[in-house]
Amino acid sequence: MAGIGKGTPGPGRPPGSQNLITRELKAMILGALDDAGGQAYLTQQAHQNPVAFLALVGKVLPMTIRGDGSSPLTVQILTGVPRDDANG
Repeated sequence: MAGIGKGTPGPGRPPGSQNLITRELKAMILGALDDAGGQAYLTQQAHQNPVAFLALVGKVLPMTIRGDGSSPLTVQILTGVPRDDANG
């Protein structure tokens, strides 16, 4: 059996592609979010559970920030979740 064990590994997944389990799990999570109310539900969670919500925000932000080198990079640090006085 050539190619199993020793030697050259198979081609595998293309770079950057997700495995099947990751894709299915992501689809289920997005479906549950949609069923729970989508953006309105996330807004509610931002007010009721700001620590958990900001942890979620941290997971979806890019891990690398790149500038073009010719201009300064501006970074805004958020220290809390803005509250809507009508819903406060």
